[in-house]
Amino acid sequence: MGRNVIKWDQRYPEHPMSQENQPNYTSFHEHSLDDRNRLSIPSEWRAGGSEETFLAVQKTGPNGNFIQLLPAAIAAQLKAKFDAVAFFDADAQAAKEDFYSTSQEVQLDKVGRVLLKGSLLKHAGIALDEKASVMLRGGGSTFSIYSASQWSAAATMGGPDHRKTLSRLGI
Repeated sequence: MGRNVIKWDQRYPEHPMSQENQPNYTSFHEHSLDDRNRLSIPSEWRAGGSEETFLAVQKTGPNGNFIQLLPAAIAAQLKAKFDAVAFFDADAQAAKEDFYSTSQEVQLDKVGRVLLKGSLLKHAGIALDEKASVMLRGGGSTFSIYSASQWSAAATMGGPDHRKTLSRLGI
């Protein structure tokens, strides 16, 4: 890449990529990867143009394995928590390394695509071939990427009922 990219975080709340200025990631979008494993992000989910950065992390949930994209402001909050972990807490340091070694920082290109590593795609069960179909699922302050076939299978089985959890959270 060769160019310097400034990472914006909670230290710069006036920056357009601060958490207050993030889009509200809603709805579902079905897309395909291109031949270089790039994925187009829906235009309504892009806030900062070509300088927008996300942290792509491996996750597992009731619908299987997936990739969650955290906007820069949320990734910075998470990093601050990890940075506060005691240096000599070996278990916590190992968990931190496991988390970051399986994550990837991605940046939108000029046309709103992100390039995803094969290891992330493999974790999510997304084929490493041209035109792999994926489902993007809005999650409010973050969004997730699922294999479209895995998502269809999970939707057919019926998802979990989250009413009790939402009630417990006061929502």
